[in-house]
Amino acid sequence: MGKFNINFVGKFPVAVIFSIVLVSCAVGAFFTKGLNYGVDFRGGAEIHVRFQENIKLADLRDALSKAGFSSSSVQSIGDGTHVDYLVKVNAAEENLNAVTDKITKMLTTHFTTEGASIEKTDIVGPKAGEQLRISGFQAMAWALLMIMIYIGLRFDYKYSPGAIVALVHDVLIIIGIFVLTDKEFSLQIVGALLAVIGYSVNDTVVVYDRVREHELISAGKGLKTQINTALNETLSRTLLTSLTTFIVACVMYLFGGGGIADFFFAICIGVLIGTYSSMFVAAPTILFLDKFSGKNA
Repeated sequence: MGKFNINFVGKFPVAVIFSIVLVSCAVGAFFTKGLNYGVDFRGGAEIHVRFQENIKLADLRDALSKAGFSSSSVQSIGDGTHVDYLVKVNAAEENLNAVTDKITKMLTTHFTTEGASIEKTDIVGPKAGEQLRISGFQAMAWALLMIMIYIGLRFDYKYSPGAIVALVHDVLIIIGIFVLTDKEFSLQIVGALLAVIGYSVNDTVVVYDRVREHELISAGKGLKTQINTALNETLSRTLLTSLTTFIVACVMYLFGGGGIADFFFAICIGVLIGTYSSMFVAAPTILFLDKFSGKNA
């Protein structure tokens, strides 16, 4: 790609307003609707059932409803070679084994002609699920803290807040999208968010490194000019890297099967939001802090 000459700094005010609106909607959705936690976070039973013959999803749900499990959720995880479904049901900790046995018996007897067989059963108690949920969010908080310390030591204290604001911005928007789409938020999605944090901070560090380089070689120019130059010089690298990652994530999301679809859905959104935030969230934060510290001085 050729050399770019885009006035990124001139677009910062619009980008900041856009980001504030997105984050506000995400936070509002989280507190009004809440996340659809998976079995590993809320507790319950998860049964992987395989059929030798084709079976309609509606028939499986109807059979579960008649057996008294109307609140259970069913997800197709077939890869084309097998007819597989994931049955998830909530239950109190003391009833989990009984509930699992009842569903297993119902599936194997009701769908005998379709060749139903239980491939795997996972049970998570509500208390264990709650602890996993807390640990998952703690892992993200620790990751953000360690990144802030690393950026502060690697570059300068003024760069750390920008990186953290960008990462929190990315995580909140992805969580908001999961709330609005009612997709299941599970332990693997926490893993996806941690991957997005790593990817996004890598993009941000590349931009910061170029900004610091220009601060050293062209100290007479203003910070706005230095940031603009740095963003233009790293744009081709950013676009190529993000496009390649996005294409791979999209392929995995579309063709990888139901078991990993939500994980790569989060990665796809994270690559787009992370690329945007490294240019239009992290960089404006540096300018704001520089102006703020200048006024205090």
